[in-house]
Amino acid sequence: MSKVTKMGKAAKAMKKVDHNKTIRTIIRAGQAIPGPPLGPILGQRGIAIGPFCKNFNEATKDIKEGIPLPIRIHIKPDRTYDLELRQPTTSYFLKAAAGIKKGARQTGHEVAGKLTLKHIYEIACIKAKDEPFRVRDTSVLNVCKSLIGTARSLGLQVVPFLSAEEYRVFLEEREVFIKKREEEDQAAAAEALQNLRKK
Repeated sequence: MSKVTKMGKAAKAMKKVDHNKTIRTIIRAGQAIPGPPLGPILGQRGIAIGPFCKNFNEATKDIKEGIPLPIRIHIKPDRTYDLELRQPTTSYFLKAAAGIKKGARQTGHEVAGKLTLKHIYEIACIKAKDEPFRVRDTSVLNVCKSLIGTARSLGLQVVPFLSAEEYRVFLEEREVFIKKREEEDQAAAAEALQNLRKK
């Protein structure tokens, strides 16, 4: 076997080992369960899923249940692990600030919610502490720009100011729009089903 082939195999093995050392995933606070997708991922690496779920749910008991938390599970050679909890996801913060559960279905064609620049700034102050921004020493202004881009991808409109009454009216109109679209979707699905049965 040539020296180059041995080096290539060694490099592949190293990549494989490094990849398996840390698992990156998102789990909702207080809602880790032994089933898929988490169970198989941890099982492949020799981590007992039952105790892990118990530990995770205990570690997140002071956080509002259901908040999506990015986590890192650093696996050690003896099959123990260190659990690293991170701030909730950016999309969670933006949707919570806008008071919505889902973003726009057709980004660029509809507005799912609205945020003020004050919302963006307050979220940016929290997210600036996240590792990717902290490591690069990103300014709060640049974090704000990143958040505005993410908000747009969710169908959220960023405005300088928004009164509570104005936003209440918007959300009521949005609710009517969503109900109408759901009814249209159901009618289209029923029609498609009838057409299939005719064939």
